[in-house]
Amino acid sequence: MTAPGLCRDCLTPAPEGTRCQACGSPRIVRHVELNTLSIAHLDCDAFYASVEKRDNPELRDKPVIVGGGRRGVVSAACYLARTAGVHSAMPMFKALKACPDAVVVRPDMEKYVRVGRQVREMMLALTPLVEPISIDEAFLDLSGTEKLHGKTPAASLAGLARRVEKEIGITASIGLAPNKFLAKVASDLNKPRGFSVIGRAEAATFLATRPVGLIWGVGKAMQAKLAGDGIRLIGDLQRMEASDLGRRYGSMGLRLFSLSRGEDSRRVDPHGERKSVSSETTFNDDISDTGELARHLWRLSEKVSARLKVSHIAGRTITLKLKGTDFRSITRAETLADATRLADRIYRTGRMLLDGAATGRKFRLIGIGVSDLCDEALADPDDLIDPGAGRRARAELAVDKVREKFGRDSVGKGLGLAARRPPRESA
Repeated sequence: MTAPGLCRDCLTPAPEGTRCQACGSPRIVRHVELNTLSIAHLDCDAFYASVEKRDNPELRDKPVIVGGGRRGVVSAACYLARTAGVHSAMPMFKALKACPDAVVVRPDMEKYVRVGRQVREMMLALTPLVEPISIDEAFLDLSGTEKLHGKTPAASLAGLARRVEKEIGITASIGLAPNKFLAKVASDLNKPRGFSVIGRAEAATFLATRPVGLIWGVGKAMQAKLAGDGIRLIGDLQRMEASDLGRRYGSMGLRLFSLSRGEDSRRVDPHGERKSVSSETTFNDDISDTGELARHLWRLSEKVSARLKVSHIAGRTITLKLKGTDFRSITRAETLADATRLADRIYRTGRMLLDGAATGRKFRLIGIGVSDLCDEALADPDDLIDPGAGRRARAELAVDKVREKFGRDSVGKGLGLAARRPPRESA
């Protein structure tokens, strides 16, 4: 008996064959559990680079690296650049050595956040159970939506991918499975424009031959530890008892026992979004001057503020990060009485931390982050101690409206304009 199939282009059932009988498309997804699964992971393909290619058609057939600065790192790379060996977090000089023909585009995080928000709104049109992992990927639970949409979760997801491509101009890959772990694994199987399914019955067999690094949380240190115990493949974990793994690796061992068998009881949690929002930059030349560091701090504070506002969240804890010429990091944090989403308040808190940490030594990197997140409705009450805070907040929100209508560079603050002088750093 042929497994159920679906045409990803016209969304009609494909009961048999390798091409759709309705439209002739070869993009058929077929699986025995296709119509019974409802947990999915959607991941936009080479997101930053795809957005840049969408906005500049001249880049379409060229290798594109999103990043910048000779001492910066790669934020993202398109698939053409990836085939040359470029990957995220690679130093720019190594990336350009691997792919000398690449076009380097400086990141525009505010634009990426806006596009990510558009994708998320499309997800929410299918189900309220959307758990964002980052601005370009999320888990979805479409349980119970079949009657609402008049189609299976698989068909709804294929329609979502088609809509993202048609209306937003980028592509996405989807993994469909019985749980979050397997859905995330499935979404990576056939990028770009992928739609892969991993069912309950095949999960353990499918995983057995994969390396243990495929499991969430098993980084290089854990992989080395497992390898030292003769465990390199997920199948090696499957042959071990839960008690043995728990004794060796504690709670992580019990997690490995379950995930190695394709078992994951975590629910899709729409409130399980990011724990912090941050931005950092690496300078072309080391900086010791506090004033110059402050100018970069202001620009980063604006970026973080923009992401918070787009996501309708705020945070109470402000963390400053500095990295010296010896590559050692310094972090300083301050927890506010009330949450904020305002660039002005993020910057002022970060500047206070900077004044205490910058003692004349040179730095190669600065970053600012906001954590202890909450809904924006709880943020930025009137400040009785600082009467000017309300005026600055109103001015900032007015500037936001102007930028939303006329563009990011239509209006700016003195510090921000100084920080956007001819580029000396990577974003």
